[in-house]
Amino acid sequence: MKNMQRVIIFLLVIFLGVNLGINTSYAYTLVLPKEKKSVVNKEHAFFVGKAQNTEIITINDKKIYIAPNGAFAHTVKLKEGKNRIVVRSNFSTQIYNFYKSAVSVESKPALKEFEPKRMVVIKDRTPMRDNPQNSGMNRLSHLFEGTNILVNGEQGDFYRIYLSKNKTAWISKEDLKEPDKNEAYTVPTFITMNSETFKNASVHTIEFTGKLPYTIDETDKEIIFKIYNPEYSDNSVYTVNIKKPAKYTYKTILSNGTYVFKVNELPVPEEKTLDGMTIVIDPGHGGSEPGAIGCLGDKEKDINLRIGLELQDRLRLMGANVIMTRECDGYVSLDDRIKIAEQNNPQIFVSIHLNSIPDIDMNIRKNRGTSVYYYNDNSKELAKIVQKSLLKELSTRNDGVKQGSFKVLRRSEYLSILVEAAYMTNPMDSVLYREDGFAYNAARGIADGILNYLVCD
Repeated sequence: MKNMQRVIIFLLVIFLGVNLGINTSYAYTLVLPKEKKSVVNKEHAFFVGKAQNTEIITINDKKIYIAPNGAFAHTVKLKEGKNRIVVRSNFSTQIYNFYKSAVSVESKPALKEFEPKRMVVIKDRTPMRDNPQNSGMNRLSHLFEGTNILVNGEQGDFYRIYLSKNKTAWISKEDLKEPDKNEAYTVPTFITMNSETFKNASVHTIEFTGKLPYTIDETDKEIIFKIYNPEYSDNSVYTVNIKKPAKYTYKTILSNGTYVFKVNELPVPEEKTLDGMTIVIDPGHGGSEPGAIGCLGDKEKDINLRIGLELQDRLRLMGANVIMTRECDGYVSLDDRIKIAEQNNPQIFVSIHLNSIPDIDMNIRKNRGTSVYYYNDNSKELAKIVQKSLLKELSTRNDGVKQGSFKVLRRSEYLSILVEAAYMTNPMDSVLYREDGFAYNAARGIADGILNYLVCD
């Protein structure tokens, strides 16, 4: 009789587990980590998942916060070598083993100096930097194919560029080549320069007999455009100081040795509409690129698209001409997103994302909320006003307005911002972004922010 009762209880547990969707092996589910054994070279192990209503979870005996929807996330600092991490709940125990590889500290490559020699830029939009690092906020300009460069040193993967007696820069070795030995070459010389001012624009031209490096710098009141001709002389620098409009874009064009630097002032909309404005909306990721995965298994690409489509509708109601980089779950490369923008000559570009926790000691109360990124100074004020509007609509934590070197933000011929509406991997934010009205409210925050920026003095 007792054996029969045990069989009935066992079958009842199986039945309930199958029909109620309960995992009878582990009540909680983990999105991360994906493997129970792994070799890593990062500082932290990241645990992200969903718990059942009645569960209490500890990781290495530390009790973990569980959001009302069951979402949880936690990081564990890894030491070099073996790391054993125990995840326990009142239903089960799982053990994860991480082996952290020793991190080799690479010594800084030595600077090798040599006599100046001419080299040539091999492609358009080659970054010229103020230090020999392939990342960060260190770009001085983007040079044109065929630009003549004077090189007088190398460090690691970079050549040092001699611009004048007071100025050097750096370009990646892979972006330069030796000049053709059979090329008939003469040192470029200055021909003429001119500036013209129109109602909503100014155009500045400097003409040379060849292609030369240039820099763009900004102060609070001016844009400073400089062209360098170090082969001609140590102090051969041609400078244009341009007064900054309140809201502006700018673009550099090179044609047969003539540099055209154009500054456009954005028009103020009439009657608080966006008539005449072209705005590109860029829902991040898509297709085979899911973006960040949330605690409950949500994919960032899907939420980005929902916000993007809501924003499209709202901006069109305001009168804007709206261009989407994607309108479905398809993969679009970063280069193609930029091409779409360039082909449509927008005034504003908005990339939409949700954030993820980097390799840090996570604090769920601080590593959450909304942030807006910009790259060029002309987009900073737009980022600030859109951030303020988003916080009002979403009631999220203020994660700040930040400058970031994202590829889609580097063009200066239109204003560009990247919105991180919330953190995918924060359990507190997961409650917010899974609400039915989140995408609509995010879109309203972005759209109203754009309009407020354009109409404010």
